Amino acid sequence: MIKYGLILTQMLGFVLYAQAQDPLRFQKEVDQLTQKYADASLEEDLILFTGSSSVKGWKNLSDYFPEQRMINTGFGGSQTSDLLYYADDLILHYKPQKIFIYEGDNDIFSGKSTAEILEDMQKLVEKIKSQLPDSEIFLISAKPSISRWHLKDKYLDLNQHFKEYSQSNENVQYVDIWTTMLDEEGEPKARIFLDDKLHMNKAGYDLWAEVIGRYMR
Repeated sequence: MIKYGLILTQMLGFVLYAQAQDPLRFQKEVDQLTQKYADASLEEDLILFTGSSSVKGWKNLSDYFPEQRMINTGFGGSQTSDLLYYADDLILHYKPQKIFIYEGDNDIFSGKSTAEILEDMQKLVEKIKSQLPDSEIFLISAKPSISRWHLKDKYLDLNQHFKEYSQSNENVQYVDIWTTMLDEEGEPKARIFLDDKLHMNKAGYDLWAEVIGRYMR
């Protein structure tokens, strides 16, 4: 009976994991984004931000860079594999000049290895390059957060691999937002987070804008 119960528990865990990995769970949100930016594909010199909730939550992104034409196709809770699945709708359709990607944070939290994440990111970058060879791609580092600080070493490992990958690929750059989000003791700055200690408030996005602004020139 105990063995049978264990098998059922393992099967349930597998089902829940499979459901969590199903990119179709984002279909409604993706449809809403494509409707919101229905005319954006006609824009020239477009800058596109996409990725998980840290990008989605940057509601006033254009206020930081008013001279730029930009859109935000971030969708909360996403992982790199999800963005790869929706790359046509959320990236390629708009033919952006610059593409800022924030993924890997939720991947690490879900238990994925650096190798798995990097494989998905490589597929995503290669897909973008194959259709938009002149576009610049910016991989934003995973951020440090209080709620996920116990995974610090895994995030640092992922960021290092993102950096090395960017250095060896043309038109791909690594954007380090990790460092600016740490205090003098090397801990995440408490003042830049919302109550959930994961997502950022305006002070956090101010820091992001300062770093990312260097790549807007």
